[in-house]
Amino acid sequence: MTRGLGGHSPANVTHHLKGIHFPAKKQDLIQQAKKNGAEKDIMDVLNGMEDQEFASIAEVMKAVGEVERGMQS
Repeated sequence: MTRGLGGHSPANVTHHLKGIHFPAKKQDLIQQAKKNGAEKDIMDVLNGMEDQEFASIAEVMKAVGEVERGMQS
């Protein structure tokens, strides 16, 4: 299984976004993750994303991957 920043799998990120409705803005994702008890590293990744509207979880995961790659540099 692919793991992201902090050893969290993409499934863990999506778990913390459970209940989100798309389209969703970055702030909506952050609020939902907080509500679902996301850990600091997941919140850091969400906060590091571009401020935009996401049409699907696939778009969110693409943005998460971009942030994680940037944090590893």
